[in-house]
Amino acid sequence: MSEENNPQPEDIKEDAAPKASTDTSSNEKVAASQAPRNDEPAEADASVAPAAPETPAAPEAPEEAKSTELPYRNLKPGMTVRVHETIKDFNSKGVERERVQVFEGVILGFGGSEHTRTITVRKVSGGIGVEKVYPLSSPHVAEIEVVKEVKTRRSKLWFLRKGFKRRLKEVKKA
Repeated sequence: MSEENNPQPEDIKEDAAPKASTDTSSNEKVAASQAPRNDEPAEADASVAPAAPETPAAPEAPEEAKSTELPYRNLKPGMTVRVHETIKDFNSKGVERERVQVFEGVILGFGGSEHTRTITVRKVSGGIGVEKVYPLSSPHVAEIEVVKEVKTRRSKLWFLRKGFKRRLKEVKKA
């Protein structure tokens, strides 16, 4: 193989890079002929109109919409609540209807965080304990009303599953 067909890396570098001239007078002429860059301040010119002030692309939302307050912030474990849940079902004719079902029980604890927050509500129905988990930000939860409030020292009241409800002391409202 000949060396002419396989160029060396040094030859490639020399061919690819343009040779810089050392003449400063030609460099000054080129720089003077170019327009000023955007990042450099331009001289004041009377023929150019001043720029209009920028307008916002979209109007700001009202204060009510900006609120990031989460629903049902005042709920605590141990409270007896009534959860109003909207349920879609079909009647005997096959027509869809929407109704509200009320589930009353004690809040055993919270799960999740912020917008994925859930509550676990327990009640005893017909001698059998029933627990339901409700997402607080769900559109199916129409309303949660507080029936009774008790004083607790725990964030999870799992001991209520074993029937220790007598340990809860009701908070007296003023």
